[in-house]
Amino acid sequence: MNKREFLKAGLFAAAATQIPVAVNAEVAKKKKKGPKNWVWTNPNMKDTDEELVNRFTAYKASGITGIFFEADSERHFRAAKAQGLEAHRWIWTFNRAELLTEHPEWYSVSRKGQSCVDNPPYVKYYRWLCPSRPEVQEYLEKTVTDILASDYVDGIHLDYVRYCDVILPVNLWDFYKLDETRELPEYDFCYCDTCKAKFKEAYGIDVDKLQYPDACLSWRLFRYNNITRVVNSVAAIAHKKKKQITAAVFPTPEVARRNVRQDWTNWNLDAVCPMIYHGFYKEGVSWIGDAVAEGVHFLAGKFPLYAGLYLSDFKNDAEIRTGIQNALSRGAAGISFFGNVSPTVLDILHGEMQSNKRA
Repeated sequence: MNKREFLKAGLFAAAATQIPVAVNAEVAKKKKKGPKNWVWTNPNMKDTDEELVNRFTAYKASGITGIFFEADSERHFRAAKAQGLEAHRWIWTFNRAELLTEHPEWYSVSRKGQSCVDNPPYVKYYRWLCPSRPEVQEYLEKTVTDILASDYVDGIHLDYVRYCDVILPVNLWDFYKLDETRELPEYDFCYCDTCKAKFKEAYGIDVDKLQYPDACLSWRLFRYNNITRVVNSVAAIAHKKKKQITAAVFPTPEVARRNVRQDWTNWNLDAVCPMIYHGFYKEGVSWIGDAVAEGVHFLAGKFPLYAGLYLSDFKNDAEIRTGIQNALSRGAAGISFFGNVSPTVLDILHGEMQSNKRA
């Protein structure tokens, strides 16, 4: 299933310790190389070799520099690399269902006391691992290590690297018949025994005795740091292998922390791709630039930000062009596309890249 199936369905139906990353010479060197642009895609095994050559040649000529592949396909990876593109493996991080039978105790529990094993929130494939458990971290470390052992993989791209959405993007509220102007207990994670014990050990606070756990700042910080610890652990593995690590994250630092307990400005990444899907938040195209500016400001030069654009959110070609312009003018180091990257989209990107060079 594609990474954003339930979000797309909703839209169509509706219409630990934080480890700061030091700014260094290597980061500055990367910035001077010019913009990089990406495509999120799932390799289609029916693609012929000729189709891959033609597609990836067109990508490269238009300014695409790398691809995030959602599944392993040595043929697709090598075909992309043959045309001068970076080929990265895109993985689901905490939302994983393959351990439901073997290790049901590894899965997150809501404030309502319901496990993702028996009561997946929103959609059936929402099965969230608990980041407090050392076994979960070890499992993800091994997963990343195994993927990066392949010589045709240039890097790892993390997705679903967060908790479940305690607050959905506002455009989905009507579809799911929810009012999420407050945090609802069935969507607030994780309240498993391991989390509660580790939090009490760190802060001396019993979560079960909190009158308003959703308003407890130290409980919120504990969960931010849980994700950060795991991300920085797998980042160390990638960097030891001299491979890149990036992540698809929520659109701004504020939205990420509030909606999914994701504190991506404190991760040790090589780059980040915020999913600035303006339609999900009932915002106009201009908001893309605002979201980029917020992310760039709080990153403070730690690593590049590539603006993730959801092509189905744009009404026409002019809006796509404006979205790219807004992102680049407000500090994005490039664009990452999700959706149908048509020849027209490639022409628009190429034109903007040429304009950006002249500027």
